[in-house]
Amino acid sequence: MLRKIVLLLPLIVLALCQNLSAAKLPELHTQNGKHALFVDGKPYLILGAQVNNSSNYPAALAKVWPTVEAIHANTLEINIAWEQVEPKEGEFDFSFLDTLLKQARERDVRLILLWFASWKNNAPHYAPSWVKLDDQRFPRVQKQDGTTLNSLSPIHRSTLDADKKAFVALMKHLKKVDKKHTVITVQVQNEVGTYGSARDYSEAAEHLFQAEVPQFLQQKLGLQSGNWKQVFGDDADEFFHAYHIARYCNEIAAAGKEVLPLPMNVNVALRNPFTPGKPGQYSSGGPTDNTIPIWKAAAPSIDMISPDIYFRDYKTVTKILDIYSRPDNPLFVAEIGNAQPFARFFFETLGHQGIGFAPFGMDTTGYTNYPLGAQDYSEQTFAVFGEIYKLMAPWAGVWAKLSFEGETWGVAEPADTSETLEVWNAKNTKRSDAEKKELADKLTQKIDLGLWDAEVTYGRPMFWIDPPKGNNPSSGGALIAKLSENEFLVTALRARVSFSTSSELKEKRYMIERVEEGHFNAKGEWVFERVWNGDQTDWGLNFDNQHHLLKIRMATY
Repeated sequence: MLRKIVLLLPLIVLALCQNLSAAKLPELHTQNGKHALFVDGKPYLILGAQVNNSSNYPAALAKVWPTVEAIHANTLEINIAWEQVEPKEGEFDFSFLDTLLKQARERDVRLILLWFASWKNNAPHYAPSWVKLDDQRFPRVQKQDGTTLNSLSPIHRSTLDADKKAFVALMKHLKKVDKKHTVITVQVQNEVGTYGSARDYSEAAEHLFQAEVPQFLQQKLGLQSGNWKQVFGDDADEFFHAYHIARYCNEIAAAGKEVLPLPMNVNVALRNPFTPGKPGQYSSGGPTDNTIPIWKAAAPSIDMISPDIYFRDYKTVTKILDIYSRPDNPLFVAEIGNAQPFARFFFETLGHQGIGFAPFGMDTTGYTNYPLGAQDYSEQTFAVFGEIYKLMAPWAGVWAKLSFEGETWGVAEPADTSETLEVWNAKNTKRSDAEKKELADKLTQKIDLGLWDAEVTYGRPMFWIDPPKGNNPSSGGALIAKLSENEFLVTALRARVSFSTSSELKEKRYMIERVEEGHFNAKGEWVFERVWNGDQTDWGLNFDNQHHLLKIRMATY
């Protein structure tokens, strides 16, 4: 009997370790300015899908899961509304969350919960009636002319305490029923801020505005003492509002983390970084590009500030990714339009060391937010995201680990569809040779890989050296991960990837020593399938609509 127990001990220990790993709390890790979301103890890449706002009820889920499955998403973003869980003050109902958790586990899909409470795009629409109909207990933002907006003021304890109480109750229930951590992240509020006014100008707010800027904020930002106007000048109104909203969100997040310390983020209704306009024309007080330092100082319990992207052009989107990918901020594109032009920005997000990506409106409940997103919710509409997620799903964890521990790059087709030669020709518009060269140059992206350089181009015949003309519509992208100084993983869609020596090796002759096509198995091990050679390598590595994952070894001789 003792011998049997001894023989079984390794199996028992293994089973216990596996159970402990499965129950490990999701965490954000940061090292050397890089970030990873760990789920079940391993780096995790969010291949996300966010539902429409009103899909947060059991009856709607039947029109959610087919889309999640069709696009190969591993994570569903879905809102939990304050009005839903606390319709009467002090009486809580978490039945939808229980249903959601059960159905997500059946499908092996992780969840990100979006707490729609005091603010959902400026307004308290998702607060319960006992909150949104009581202006006295829960005051709104007051404009300079004395009129009020339908935006809750962040300066009142009555509102914060009520919201926090509900959120803590949600987190307590989640801790009780989600032992396996199906929920991996929680978003606090939704696109906070105020439209129509830079800040609250009520008497109570004015009193705080005239007071000295809190000392801890002065210290963190290296500022001189003084009131808000003295310290921040023309930015004082907006920064004051941002500070109070950030502190509000921070207190809610901190209280929730005391119960269950999941990673927490806020998402951003962006302003255009090139033509921002005035506060109030965009969501004033939210964590827009100009207020990120305020938010980072005032809301340390918020782990991520996550952009919601509805700009369609390459220049603006890449600028936004530059802004929100920071050593102190993991890049998570928590929301992006679901129309075709947005899909290729997945590659740029990963190129900015992003931990995840989630198009919005990914269900068939009969609503579209066009013109921000697609005009319809057909299978064809969602397929542009499905082809990318299907490419990444089998090795998403491998990529997440490589991105965190090593060097990775990602680029998207840089010319917007209206710029491609095919569109010019369709319009019977003649372009000069100089203009064609300018476009070809734009469609050529150079990547410094260390000893080697990579060149990514778009819209070229596989068996020819014609200059790039771009895809129509623009849809290409490429990913590269360094395995060693001379070895790389490469995948792409509708792009050519070519390797050459860097300046360090410029006097050397070189060649592609070996190109293996393969895949990663469930254990993350490379499985060889075939060798590319001859026509498949003489004209660069040409990727079409099919999915190919290549391991490249370069050599000098």
